[in-house]
Amino acid sequence: MIELVCVALRLYGFAVLAWVILSWVRIPSTHPLARLVVFLDRIIYPVILPLRRILPGVRMGPAMLDLSPLVLLLAISLLQRAIC
Repeated sequence: MIELVCVALRLYGFAVLAWVILSWVRIPSTHPLARLVVFLDRIIYPVILPLRRILPGVRMGPAMLDLSPLVLLLAISLLQRAIC
């Protein structure tokens, strides 16, 4: 059972990384990767939106840096260390 949780946490961490990387690229809705982006949005937004409400973005000139994915990855890492 613990191994299953460890694998799920690792896969979710990889999903967050893929979600961040794909957010940097504009993908048309007709592209095959668009389905992956929709899937990742569905599994990550419910977790990341509360973090975004708590953590304000960091202003970097005209742009804002969203730190919520970094905090989420840190939380996943801490959970992995505690459980696994």
